[in-house]
Amino acid sequence: QVQLEESGGGLVQPGGSLRLSCAASGSIFSINAMGWYRQAPGKQRELVAAISSGGSTNYIDSVKGRFTISRDNAKNTVYLQMNSLKPEDTAVYYCNADVRRTFFSTSHEYWGQGTQVTVSS
Repeated sequence: QVQLEESGGGLVQPGGSLRLSCAASGSIFSINAMGWYRQAPGKQRELVAAISSGGSTNYIDSVKGRFTISRDNAKNTVYLQMNSLKPEDTAVYYCNADVRRTFFSTSHEYWGQGTQVTVSS
């Protein structure tokens, strides 16, 4: 099996920063894309940022210039540095990874349990 463990969420004032981490563990041969999604109350889950195995990144427009996604392939870990946080960034943030468990297998998506980020004064 594959587990994704997130950490780093919490309560922060507007304009503040948080750094989310997500470590993948278990039976892993390789990881393709990794990403961060979020879901605010009453809204659909949306992709915030994604990063390929080679380091190419993309972001939703509302976080460009404020959030940075990165990964450490040796540690099977993805990060999301969030700066200049706004109240509208408040949501549960989920880690996602596209994982191949063996050389012979196809890849499958796995999800973390989610971590709450609250931006409020």
